[in-house]
Amino acid sequence: MLAHIYITLIAEIVGAKDWQVEHTLKLLDEGSTVPFISRYRKEATGSLDEVQVAEIKHHAAKYEELDKRKATIVKTIEEQGKLSGELKNRIDACYTLSALEDLYLPYRPKRRTRATIAREKGLEPLAMLIVQQQTTPDLYAAAQAFVTPATPDVEEALAGACDVIAEQISEDARVRQALRHLFQQTSTLYSKAVKGKEEEGAKYKHYFDFTEALSRIPSHRFLAVMRGNNEGFLSVKAIPKEEKAIETIKQIIIQESATDEVRKWLEQAIVDAYKRLLCPSLETETLHWQKEKADADAINVFADNLRQLLLAAPLGPRRVLAIDPGFRTGCKIVCLDEQGNLLHNETIYPHPPQNERGSSMRKLNALIDAYKITAIAVGNGTASRETELFLQKIIFPHDVQAFMVNEDGASIYSASAIAREEFPDYDVVVRGAVSIGRRLMDPLAELVKIEPKSIGVGQYQHDVDQRKLKERLDAVVESCVNNVGVNLNTASKHLLMYVSGLGPQVAQHIVDYRKEHGAFRSREQLQDIPRLGRKAFEQCAGFLRIPGAKNPLDNSAVHPERYALVEQMAHDVQCSVAQLLADERARMQIDPARYVNDEIGLPTLNDIMSELAKPGRDPRKIASVFEFAPNVLSIDDLRVGMVLPGIVTNITTFGAFIDIGIKQHGLVHVSQMTHRRIANPNEVVKLNQHVKVKVKHIDPVRNRIQLSMRDVMTEKK
Repeated sequence: MLAHIYITLIAEIVGAKDWQVEHTLKLLDEGSTVPFISRYRKEATGSLDEVQVAEIKHHAAKYEELDKRKATIVKTIEEQGKLSGELKNRIDACYTLSALEDLYLPYRPKRRTRATIAREKGLEPLAMLIVQQQTTPDLYAAAQAFVTPATPDVEEALAGACDVIAEQISEDARVRQALRHLFQQTSTLYSKAVKGKEEEGAKYKHYFDFTEALSRIPSHRFLAVMRGNNEGFLSVKAIPKEEKAIETIKQIIIQESATDEVRKWLEQAIVDAYKRLLCPSLETETLHWQKEKADADAINVFADNLRQLLLAAPLGPRRVLAIDPGFRTGCKIVCLDEQGNLLHNETIYPHPPQNERGSSMRKLNALIDAYKITAIAVGNGTASRETELFLQKIIFPHDVQAFMVNEDGASIYSASAIAREEFPDYDVVVRGAVSIGRRLMDPLAELVKIEPKSIGVGQYQHDVDQRKLKERLDAVVESCVNNVGVNLNTASKHLLMYVSGLGPQVAQHIVDYRKEHGAFRSREQLQDIPRLGRKAFEQCAGFLRIPGAKNPLDNSAVHPERYALVEQMAHDVQCSVAQLLADERARMQIDPARYVNDEIGLPTLNDIMSELAKPGRDPRKIASVFEFAPNVLSIDDLRVGMVLPGIVTNITTFGAFIDIGIKQHGLVHVSQMTHRRIANPNEVVKLNQHVKVKVKHIDPVRNRIQLSMRDVMTEKK
């Protein structure tokens, strides 16, 4: 268990009480997952939400790593014979890695430095004499005693002593902490073009002579500058004013009692320490610190967008005809049943150069009639608008709705091992069309098959820490899957593996069991699954649904550990559990407070009552049809002042990208979203939201379109 001081620090960070953090950590140590704790252990945690539980887990891991590092440092210094009681206490009192490493710096193994050479010449006592700043009758006379064949004169002896002092200053924890704050709060970021790379790096032209306060630079701009630096087109610096930094060191090092001679040599050592040792080190550290902040912002944006995309409105189990549009290669057609199984595939050529519009119309009509299709999914890539307009001209044999589907990442899926496993006998084009159709039916179930960062709803995702990005995005997928719930009898292995308490191997065992024994009839059967033990059952059962199960609670979010409680409620109002679920009047007779005991409180009881009212409900909305402006097919059709319907396809810190039905998506800058000042575009828009936008500026050369929502009514869907 973590030390209590860490628990207190975590509680302050997440806005909780110490006991809430302590209980959450205990549950995590016992193997409980974040979704399970936040959903089914509200009494233990004081109803902490999923974000807070995840934050507790994250910070606990950081403090555990800090303790391991402390132990290593203490052992290393102890082996050097330099570990005093005071130093040990100072190490124990460190709660950040930077402060800990500052204390360890003087004891790190070093390469041979100027200070090392000065010590070899016996000049360290002279350095100590200067550092002590005691009244000295004559510093030059004192230095005379250090003149040797290796140090032929007094000036060289004093210069060597200053090398020792400079190194000591650069390793002084007080100095480093003060300068670290100065660097982080007052540095200016400078970027310039690398000489001779101006033409090759023209895309970074905006940053060829660029300055901005580091504390105010937006994350996307900082990441752009650092990308240019990493690619060798920009040289980057981040430093505060030199005079202020040197003055900060003087205030820490120089005492009022110092003589003019001592002050002179100390100031020389301070300037050297700053320019040669501290500035390069802290500049690198500051850029790394700013990069971590920018990474966190970018990862948050990606995580928010991914959550919205995964929780996009599903159409549900309908027979779907999916189209992956194309010109020369034609439009790939697939027909899917209600479970997303592939029934038929072929290709039509309604667009140039073939222009087989008549035969394509007849083929689509025949397929829609033969396979009882009720919805059409059209991928939003190449030829999507032309395909949409083509479909509008067809008179179908019965009502059919057409939907535009975001196909980002479909090509990644179609070439993946997962797609080859699902469709070994079909090429990538068929697989991609199937993915488009399934995304319409259930975006979450299909998108979990794609590596989250390949979905393309972030900013600078390839520039951020990939480990942290993957960790965060995997957590988002897990959260979404468990928030929605999973049909145990239809879910793929790839969806099941994200369910609380499961994983790839157990998910495969569930699929194998289903193939051998048929559909699950109860949650209890899960305990027959190999490697799914008691703890795993506890963690996963509440998130798995079985429509049509004998016990209706098996198709709800009520956990099996609370079935007896619900049965008691039903008994108390003289009805069955099934009747309780169906009869609102029966539920109205139940007073949850009557069932509170030492183990179950009102938070859990209120959750149960909500679930009984809408058992197994899907928290997502239902997919709706959207139509682009019929007279806008390319950037050449746009005019400034046009008001157009659009769909939000990506959200960044600086604005939102809108699909208005042409190849180029337009940008609504954050300043053009609303009349009020906002900090985050997510305050106004969400992914897949249907909006109205006004065209503000068109740049056909660079294929850029600036849009505004400020004076246009937003249509929320």
